[in-house]
Amino acid sequence: MSSPAAARRNTPPSAPSPRATGAAPASPAPRASAKGPAKAKPAGFRCSECGWGATKWVGRCGECQAWGTLEEIGTTHPRDVAPARVVTPAQPIGEVSAVAAHAVSTGVGEFDRVLGGGIVPGAVVLLAGEPGVGKSTLLLEVAATFARAGQAVLYVTGEESAAQVRLRADRVGALADSLFLAAESDLATVLGHIEQQSPALCIVDSVQTIAAAEVEGSAGGVSQVRQVAASLIKAAKARNMATLLVGHVTKDGNIAGPRVLEHLVDVVCQFEGDRHSRLRLVRAVKNRYGPTDEVGCFDLSDSGIEGLPDPSGLFLSQSTVQVPGTCVTVTVEGRRPLVTEIQALVAPSTLSNPRRATSGLDSSRVAMLLAVAQRRVGVPLGTSDVYVATVGGARISEPAVDLPAALAVASAAADWPLKAELVTFGEVGLAGELRPVTALERRLSEAARLGFKYAIVPADKNGVPKAPVGLRMMTAASLAEAWTLAQARKPDA
Repeated sequence: MSSPAAARRNTPPSAPSPRATGAAPASPAPRASAKGPAKAKPAGFRCSECGWGATKWVGRCGECQAWGTLEEIGTTHPRDVAPARVVTPAQPIGEVSAVAAHAVSTGVGEFDRVLGGGIVPGAVVLLAGEPGVGKSTLLLEVAATFARAGQAVLYVTGEESAAQVRLRADRVGALADSLFLAAESDLATVLGHIEQQSPALCIVDSVQTIAAAEVEGSAGGVSQVRQVAASLIKAAKARNMATLLVGHVTKDGNIAGPRVLEHLVDVVCQFEGDRHSRLRLVRAVKNRYGPTDEVGCFDLSDSGIEGLPDPSGLFLSQSTVQVPGTCVTVTVEGRRPLVTEIQALVAPSTLSNPRRATSGLDSSRVAMLLAVAQRRVGVPLGTSDVYVATVGGARISEPAVDLPAALAVASAAADWPLKAELVTFGEVGLAGELRPVTALERRLSEAARLGFKYAIVPADKNGVPKAPVGLRMMTAASLAEAWTLAQARKPDA
């Protein structure tokens, strides 16, 4: 065992302190970072679905509400842009000619109604809808009608072959000498076709199938759709060429691709319709050249698609006998009144929880109406199955159908029909009161035009419009009062 003296002899001499030698103390050596070199701060994050940007990562996109779609983008540095020489000076707005913005008819009246009278040269229209709803058929009909008027039309298909489009054109009768067809999916080639043909109308089916070679990513991605749309819009404005773009939709019904696509185009139209119904509706969501409250009605069949100037007959049953559980109303789609029939069936239930099924109506709204009818009018529904549906596959969401739906249920529960040639509309509150609806005069005029003789409308302290000739109008302040007025007269015993 070593002694303390031996340990002191083996210890090396310590270096003299800086204070003893008079030297300045040395600065500590920099520590090596365990995390490596500092990273450059990113410019932000961008949603891969809609292109929305944020300065920091969040789990949910603030624009399209999708989860986990924000991706980090590279660092960018702002650049100073020098003013350029003005070629065309700004003019007073009163001296700008509006002749170039005059709408031209597409030849399809219902489509012109939605667009605000026709399509404006240089305008870019985006038509979106579910697969198989009839977008390509409608645009092929528009292309053929436009071409028969002597205008050159270019139809670019990226989803089908040229032979497939030709077969559909034969089936619907959409052949024309001035209608040119190209099956392409490359953006540069599409622009080359536009340069070669110089069309007055260009149709691209669809914008999600066209890809630019100089942009990374597959066709339909955010960057690709943005580049393709920007290039086609630039060509349309430079050539004063009307352009129709077909857009896909997601499972939620939103237009696929970046939300900036809807901001770039001039008109956005939604093509709606039930796959099992012939009725198709086209409504404008955005329109820089006209109103957005117009709706176009079409009939899709094996022979093509046709406009329906008067589609009311599609939503009425063909029965000539008054049946319990049926009530007719007038809905308003945009500016157009549509007569629709609502049917209800109330049957005894063998289940502990009776069924409540709806078709064409809001299920939560119908559930509220059933509770109001049972509580305020005394309609026995607690042990019965209730089924409520619209005729013809119509979809109604406005509150004006509350009263006809409630009367149809009450009629079915009592097994007693309503008055013949009766039309009703009104909003029902939880207290059983009736509230006025919009466009009342337009609804009454449409009912009178179709031969209805009676109408029940909500009482209004500001007064109701005068009833058209041949239509007897009755006002009711509550659902119970409307049920009393609506019942057909019972035969004398």
